Amino acid sequence: MDRCAGVEFVRLSGLLKLVAADGTAYHHTPNREPLAPCEGTRFKTRVAFAAAHVVVDSLRTTEPLTQPVVDWDATLAYREYLWSLGFGVAEAMDTAQRGMGLDWPLALELIKRSTRAAKERGALIACGAGTDHLTRGKDYSVADVANAYLEQCQAIEAVDGRIILMASRALAAIARDAGDYASVYGSVLAQVREPVILHWLGPMFDPALEGYWGESSIPAAMENCLAIIRANEKKVDGIKISLLDDGLEISMRRQLPAGVRMYTGDDFNYDSLILGDEQGHSDALLGIFDAIAPAASLALSALDAGDVSRYEELLRPTVPLSRHIFASPTQHYKTGVVFLAYLNGFQSHFRMIRGAESARSVAHLCELFVLADKAGVLRDPEVAAERMRKFLVLAGVS
Repeated sequence: MDRCAGVEFVRLSGLLKLVAADGTAYHHTPNREPLAPCEGTRFKTRVAFAAAHVVVDSLRTTEPLTQPVVDWDATLAYREYLWSLGFGVAEAMDTAQRGMGLDWPLALELIKRSTRAAKERGALIACGAGTDHLTRGKDYSVADVANAYLEQCQAIEAVDGRIILMASRALAAIARDAGDYASVYGSVLAQVREPVILHWLGPMFDPALEGYWGESSIPAAMENCLAIIRANEKKVDGIKISLLDDGLEISMRRQLPAGVRMYTGDDFNYDSLILGDEQGHSDALLGIFDAIAPAASLALSALDAGDVSRYEELLRPTVPLSRHIFASPTQHYKTGVVFLAYLNGFQSHFRMIRGAESARSVAHLCELFVLADKAGVLRDPEVAAERMRKFLVLAGVS
């Protein structure tokens, strides 16, 4: 069968013994047809960034909680895989455990390596600039935060990288009101060379960002954010919002200045938001694209062809998987993303920075396996099932 034209059917013999949340056992036979998108895809009607994870070198990391060592070959190979399916890569974001074990020096090395690889391939990449090199607990001024942003922006511009201006924990900690946010963002945007993507990460992803843009009320915060965009629209390519509320995203999308993109970061409702309505659509910058790349690539290609039914058919089964991976506490979604990369053979182990592989339960990962099978994103069900069996044996499932 032409793999680019459809799918390749695989049915496994034997059952997998899995574990439910109450500790009881159940059985599952992986039998979904794995999706097989064409490599070399280029999307025409939507801009789609996949926020990519990093692969730890589990053998060379001697201090996993404080001094991770990155497996550069495996990490860059995964980005090559995402580029081959048509995605841009959103680099050194929260999916890569930025600020959760991936510090600025390591993030900058990742950015340098990835931007070099993207140039060689002619691929799309944008890189996270933040303020995470500031020492926690120290008193900073608004000017200090602006200068910290600029330091990272300049480092990214030095390698000809495109900037995603990440939300700042330091700014959230010291800002007194909306004016402080307007001052910092106005200063930074005035000095960057090219338009940036702004980044609004809700507190469900990072509790330290509660009250961002100077308001605890999301609608009021949105007004403050829109005011900053309108005042600096020539330096804003778009904004990624991760609030897990499609109504709020649509409301903001309809208020953006002409030419400013909405990049959905809604890992619960991305299918309908990307499809859009009579008044517009969202582009995408999503961590879930790391996990569902085959389905998303085929779906976006179908949308390019005007085949909405096929788009919906492909993405619909991925939504329960995504909602499971991003279930509360949402910040632990990286565990599910990396586990799926392990099941799919992209890395030889299930180890993460700061031991984050332990952030989800055995039952949670069992359900992830079933939902990934139903969504068709297990690349080789035989390999995935064997890796799942090994994981379960180590977890005590006989």
